[in-house]
Amino acid sequence: MGLTAYFTSFGVVALAALILVSKAEDALFAAHAWLIVAACAVAIIYRLRNLDFSGKKADEEEKYFDSVVRAGVIATVFWGLAGFLIGVVIAAQLSYPVLNFDLPYTNFGRLRPLHTSAVVFAFVGNALLCTSFYTVQRTCAARLAFGNLAWFVFWGYQLFIVLAATGYLFGATQSREYAEPEWYVDIWLTIVWVAYLLVFLGTLWKRKEPHIYVGNWFFLAFIITVAMLHIVNNLAVPVSFFGVKSYSLFSGVQDALTQWWYGHNAVGFLLTAGFLGIMYYFVPKQAERPVYSYRLSIIHFWALIFLYIWAGPHHLLYTALPDWAQTLGMVFSVMLWMPSWAGMINGLMTLSGAWDKLRTDPVIRFMVLALAFYGMATFEGPLLSIKAVNSLSHYTDWTVGHVHAGALGWNGMLTFGALYYMVPRLWKRQGLYSLSLVNWHFWLATLGIVLYAAAMWVSGIQQGLMWRTFNELGFLEYSFAETVAAMHPYYVMRTLGGVLYLLGAFIMTYNLWRTVKGPATSPDSIAVSAKPEAI
Repeated sequence: MGLTAYFTSFGVVALAALILVSKAEDALFAAHAWLIVAACAVAIIYRLRNLDFSGKKADEEEKYFDSVVRAGVIATVFWGLAGFLIGVVIAAQLSYPVLNFDLPYTNFGRLRPLHTSAVVFAFVGNALLCTSFYTVQRTCAARLAFGNLAWFVFWGYQLFIVLAATGYLFGATQSREYAEPEWYVDIWLTIVWVAYLLVFLGTLWKRKEPHIYVGNWFFLAFIITVAMLHIVNNLAVPVSFFGVKSYSLFSGVQDALTQWWYGHNAVGFLLTAGFLGIMYYFVPKQAERPVYSYRLSIIHFWALIFLYIWAGPHHLLYTALPDWAQTLGMVFSVMLWMPSWAGMINGLMTLSGAWDKLRTDPVIRFMVLALAFYGMATFEGPLLSIKAVNSLSHYTDWTVGHVHAGALGWNGMLTFGALYYMVPRLWKRQGLYSLSLVNWHFWLATLGIVLYAAAMWVSGIQQGLMWRTFNELGFLEYSFAETVAAMHPYYVMRTLGGVLYLLGAFIMTYNLWRTVKGPATSPDSIAVSAKPEAI
């Protein structure tokens, strides 16, 4: 983009935002308009401060467009710390309700959706952005397509995160199961996501390798399907174009089905398919072994993509949803176990001939443990979708334990492993600052996950049993308040597990910061090549 077009576009957007400020019908809409003005001002000032009249950009000297990947790594770490910290706060609030202070911005009702979005969309979303950009360039032997459009994707996504987060704190959402942000924030995310798809597809199109690596198929499926899910689930009619309030196009059981079609497949494609793209690149690279079975990876891809999209109704068992739809969701969920475990086995067996690395390389431990949690979570999910099991587990902490075992174990640990792999190479360092700190992070995170998941599994089963216990007169044995009181020790244990996981993330942040700051000085650091590598 030329300088004139650059400054004109940001100037027009800033002017439009100022007009919206003058027309705003509520404080949040005005605050968001001011945020957009500030973002445009920062973009213009940054461009002015970095004008280069030499006719050559420094980044173009690199074989790959890694500056945006480096920014993505920093954003991933930052939002991860923020999301984990908020999670510890709300876990403490459930353990000790007195911590729900009178301030409206700090109560559980507003922090809980903030935590979910900070972890799922900010931490995981940025992890997928940077790893997909890193992977597609190296497996295609080509720079990212469309020049600086990747920077628009990155900064546009950060703006989306800030807009959504401030909306949650102000208490303004679409008041649905997944607490979606305001209608105009959804439109902005759609624009950013289409640009993301264009960059990824364009890079595949200009590739110098004849073959599209399987990891890129998973990334592409995640990008396309999340776009479809987002658009359909967030179809809404705004009450006014100068306010935040809107109404969904769906209502009743149709709204519930649409939400859980979105919710489950956001898990299926954002948290599963996208991360399988990460797994299929970074596990072979760290293990220095080829993928165990490329044929199995193709079967894994097509089976997973076909089956996952049908499984959403298992969240609505014993509701007003037609029984045939509930049964359909349950059946497809049970069938989903097979391709999920095919992927886990393929990832684990990639270490064939290199199992000794588990003793000496803590980074590969993160990846192997992530695969183990992936296998466990994808066994537990179909189990919980069976109607007889779901009658006990639904609405209990068992579901919370299941979700966090997958998120902290599969998504978190694989992201940490990918960050440890990328940072020395992206910043051209000889190795990580300290393997000892990686070990500390691994064991703190593992212990934190075990405490968290075990506490929620036990508390969830206890909840379900207490809710269905009747006395000799046929009345409920326990009041709801008694079941809540019985959960207290488990909630304290969950909080402790979250603290350990957060502490491990802080150790990783320090380790990565010291790695970036200078060449490795610790005698136990990993030696890595500083040159851009191909698959």
